[in-house]
Amino acid sequence: MTKVLFAAAEAAPFYKTGGLGDVSLALPQALRAAKTTIRVVIPYYEALFPEKYRDQVKDVLHFTVQVGDKAQYCGIKTLKLAGLTYYLIDNQDYFGREGLYGYWDDGERFAFFQMAICEMLERVDYIPDVLHLNDWHTAFIPVLLKEKYYWIKAYRHIKTVLTIHNMQFQGIYDPIILDSLFKIGWQTFNEEGIAFYGQVNFLKAGINFADAVNTVSPTYAQEIQTPQFGERLDGVLRANQGKLSGIMNGIDMKLYDPATDAALTATYTAKDLAPKALDKAALQTAVGLPEADVPVLGVVSRLTTQKGMDLLLDALDDFLKAQSAQVIILGTGDPALEHAFEIYQLAYPDQVAAQIKFDVKLAQQIYAGSDIFLMPSAFEPSGLSQMMAMRYGTLPLVHLVGGLKDTVVPYNEYTGAGTGFGFDDYTPAVLRKMMTMAVNLYTQDPTAWRQLQQQAMLPDFGWAKSAKKYQQVYQTIMS
Repeated sequence: MTKVLFAAAEAAPFYKTGGLGDVSLALPQALRAAKTTIRVVIPYYEALFPEKYRDQVKDVLHFTVQVGDKAQYCGIKTLKLAGLTYYLIDNQDYFGREGLYGYWDDGERFAFFQMAICEMLERVDYIPDVLHLNDWHTAFIPVLLKEKYYWIKAYRHIKTVLTIHNMQFQGIYDPIILDSLFKIGWQTFNEEGIAFYGQVNFLKAGINFADAVNTVSPTYAQEIQTPQFGERLDGVLRANQGKLSGIMNGIDMKLYDPATDAALTATYTAKDLAPKALDKAALQTAVGLPEADVPVLGVVSRLTTQKGMDLLLDALDDFLKAQSAQVIILGTGDPALEHAFEIYQLAYPDQVAAQIKFDVKLAQQIYAGSDIFLMPSAFEPSGLSQMMAMRYGTLPLVHLVGGLKDTVVPYNEYTGAGTGFGFDDYTPAVLRKMMTMAVNLYTQDPTAWRQLQQQAMLPDFGWAKSAKKYQQVYQTIMS
């Protein structure tokens, strides 16, 4: 049986900033259910660690990791949750902070984290067949195994998989870190190795040195091999396309189930959608909008340009003037975008509700109570919200990129086929046109709308299929 160590900078339910945290919870669980022996290693961000899990944490051992000329304390803690073993790497100089990322010494923090992972394997007596790495925070490990820890005989059979969740974040640092942090030579500092415009690029290192690389949707794996989406690494990815694949993320089909969701006012199924109207009315009341029989368009998102929120703002004014519709936005992000949505709420108090906050329960209510779910992302490696919305019979309206293209079938007005609405041209005019088309279908053809809802609720977006594909990647590199 394959032994896997899954390494990430964050994992729900302990801490998450986005999709990486969700995947780091769900994928290991799905692999475990598929009979893969798997454990997870993450940092121990003590200030952020949830109180309800603290009494389950146990100290295993501690040692020092040489970070350049500094001998740094490394504590290994562990806990078991839902049958899965987690290792927590403790150093409060690096991880005892109020946030996960965004510090001047992130390069040193995650250099330590990666060396600590390598140096703990023998000590905890868990040497995996496969080290499954995620994003730049762990992407330098394949280099370390070859250049720093090559002398450890037990490590020589370890294979590495790097999953890229977002190409924008790469971990780029001055090459002095090769000596000042890692204490390795410069033999890999070249264009075929880790060099990137005179800097060291952790993500590029992983792409070149890992045994397999994947992204979190098939379309994104193709897109990042182009200059438009490759973030200046498209050439490196094309050179490594033989080991590059795309595996679609999943969602928890039990958690996101309108038939059992305790956050809802009324539960419903694809066969009986009538109670969904009660969830819509409750949502309107919760966000302070009139309880009116008009189409409700929901947004649950980081308020950033990557998520297309600037495009939505540019399309919104003319749309609201022309349509009897309501728009509900939930999320935080760029202060300028937050403020712009709040201005719209003041200008259109009966049509716009801007909820500038993080609220898990309200998010569930938006997935269930909205009619249309807006997701006009400029790019989207995977996307989870569109799958969650479909699960609730709320039709997604998406820019057809990345995982959005892989999961949403655009409505065909001639055949009635589809699970949502999609557009290619990334302009406010086209987005406004698609929003208008969706609203018109809702108001003018309830039968076609109900059929679309039922079609959207049918696909199985569970993690089991994804886990099977990851197992195939493991087997391929091991053989």
